Amino acid sequence: MDPQMIQSIVDEVVLQLNQKDNINPAVPIGVSARHAHLSKEHLAVLFGAGYELTKKADLSQPGQFAANETVLIAGPKGSIERIRILGPVRGATQVEVSRTDSVKLGLHPPLRESGDIQGASPVTIVGPKGSVYVAEGLIVAQSHIHMTPQDAAGYGVVHGEMVSVQTKGPRPVTFENVLIRISERYKLEMHIDTDEANAAFLTTGDTGTLIKSAVSKG
Repeated sequence: MDPQMIQSIVDEVVLQLNQKDNINPAVPIGVSARHAHLSKEHLAVLFGAGYELTKKADLSQPGQFAANETVLIAGPKGSIERIRILGPVRGATQVEVSRTDSVKLGLHPPLRESGDIQGASPVTIVGPKGSVYVAEGLIVAQSHIHMTPQDAAGYGVVHGEMVSVQTKGPRPVTFENVLIRISERYKLEMHIDTDEANAAFLTTGDTGTLIKSAVSKG
């Protein structure tokens, strides 16, 4: 028997045993609205030299926060105001929007994991003190699940693996190709964008059931 197939069977057995030990396969869902991550350099251009973000509220992921500051983003067909900045600052500027948002902007951002902006769509960002043109910075975020190594062991998944998540409610759906992201810094939560949430009648705090593929894609 193929070694990969053997490992897949072992993973599935471990997952089933964990579930019998009361490890809940349900995953909490968080709906991520359009937002921007800024580099220190671009923050200075948009808000002034030496400017620092001010916290509006903590986010579900430890150390991350929604800032009071917002910006405008623009494309060839339109613009969207009050794009919330998430902190802290990052090494590279990135803007995450829904597919519906991209149509309004007249842009074609790729579906990507957060942080993977090579070849992403261009976008113009406007702040109170200036504007920046980012040649590669606009994406539609791949749906994903943040989890700790302990969570991953319970679900029988590995970093980079793709799984499915099944939801219930008035319009039940199954999300395919949901990316597993593992770090000690994370808190268990699946992130989807507003298009996905609206289509499935989901809000932050709802849950879905993780379904591990019969053949591992990790």
